[in-house]
Amino acid sequence: MFDKEFRSAIKQICDERGISEKSVFETIEQALAAAYRKDYGRPEQRIEVKLDPNTGKMKVAQVFEVVKKDEFENENNQILLKDAKKSQKTAKIGDLIKKKLKPHSDFGRIAAQTAKQVIIQRIREAERDVVFGEFKKKESEIINGTVQRIEGRNIIIDLGKTSGIMFPTEQVEAEKYYLGQRLKLYLVSVEESAKGPVMALSRSHPGLISELFKLEVPEISAGAVKIMHCVREAGSRTKIAVASTQEGVDPVGSCVGQRGSRVQAVLAEISEEKIDIVLYDKKKETYIKNALSPAKVDEVKIDKEKKEAKITVSEDQLSLAIGREGQNVRLASKLTGFNIDILKEGIKKDKK
Repeated sequence: MFDKEFRSAIKQICDERGISEKSVFETIEQALAAAYRKDYGRPEQRIEVKLDPNTGKMKVAQVFEVVKKDEFENENNQILLKDAKKSQKTAKIGDLIKKKLKPHSDFGRIAAQTAKQVIIQRIREAERDVVFGEFKKKESEIINGTVQRIEGRNIIIDLGKTSGIMFPTEQVEAEKYYLGQRLKLYLVSVEESAKGPVMALSRSHPGLISELFKLEVPEISAGAVKIMHCVREAGSRTKIAVASTQEGVDPVGSCVGQRGSRVQAVLAEISEEKIDIVLYDKKKETYIKNALSPAKVDEVKIDKEKKEAKITVSEDQLSLAIGREGQNVRLASKLTGFNIDILKEGIKKDKK
């Protein structure tokens, strides 16, 4: 059926694409069986095609299941035990008996076309698998992309080997996207679909900020500084808590950089967004104080069971602690996991 040149081509393609040659031949056999049944047989028939990978020769057979007389329902895929024993003396109930079929004269042409289609399909599947595996490893990391097209409110991003999508919920309202724009994006997830891998990308995810700091701060990639938590209101403000794992290393200073060079490099990627870098502390009272930066906190009282914190600040720090439209205290609450209630120093004294 297949000449030497065609078989060599299959082997070369399999080697180049990392596809199992055996699996390709098995898929071709299944496709040929389906094609034979469709063009020359009946839907209920069970056709088996076997290819010799060395010679390219093809064998076609119809398969019958050996059944009892009272179970016999379809002569196209079942055979009685007495009839099965005529061709195979050792046959027993439940065995499969194969009857050789002589392929029609024009089936060779159909078989060659079918094989080519199968190979093309397997190549596509293999390429999709490679892309899926490559990008699956990059989940929760930053990747570079270019705006390829805009479909409604969705942004399609060219990632080189494939495309990704940035849904409206993952976009930053203050950012404007245009064709050809180069972006750093956070890879939220990679999922398989019938059309290939689906890459969900984000510009608003807090992970984008964390990963940008990892790129700019060697101490983070070296493990001397660790990002503990990061919360964000994309396009407006981010709070990121950092801690040191090595004595003598200043985690906040490492992230800020000399003359603010490192934090400025991160800011350059996210437009006008403000970033508060705060020191993480195992002691919750201290951590909450730090989280409310740049406001100065006088006193912190917490209820660990209710996850609540009452904060006392001086009058001149009140608006700073609360932030514009409550943003500072809201982000501090998300960062620490405590519901924060801010009281003015004077109010506290009056309550006494």
